[in-house]
Amino acid sequence: MNLFILRHAIALERGVEFEGADADRPLSAKGKKKMAKIARGMRALELSFDLIVSSPFARTRETAELAAHELGLEGVLEYSTHLESGGDPAKLIADLSGRVPSPENILLVGHEPQLSHIVSVLLCGEGTVEIALKKGSLCKLEIATLQFARCAALQWLLTPNQLASLAD
Repeated sequence: MNLFILRHAIALERGVEFEGADADRPLSAKGKKKMAKIARGMRALELSFDLIVSSPFARTRETAELAAHELGLEGVLEYSTHLESGGDPAKLIADLSGRVPSPENILLVGHEPQLSHIVSVLLCGEGTVEIALKKGSLCKLEIATLQFARCAALQWLLTPNQLASLAD
């Protein structure tokens, strides 16, 4: 299994550009434009996913929808409260590992610091490794048997600028 981790793109700044609930905070115009380019970079890498799971928060939902649209994968997009800020990553991994048939390529779209915590646990069994996932970064993990413990090997981690440069 290949597990891809995508951090949401640039959102409106809380308290400055957006006054509503954090869950409703959308991507900024700059974030949408950059994410569209990042998604074209993902297409240039010929990425495809059997399943895309996103936090239902507005900024992650928009990020996932932009990627799914660019890749022609709108039909495999789902939302999970386990990917929300404060969600339960162990339950997310249990849900993913319990799927039959098991998806070969999964994209998770979420928030920091939760995504780094998930990557750290899957790589070394605990959440102590610091991983820099900038907004719009994409990480690829290769996993033999998915579990919320050490089970993955890091294949690559691309910054948003690296991904966007592939679209040129």
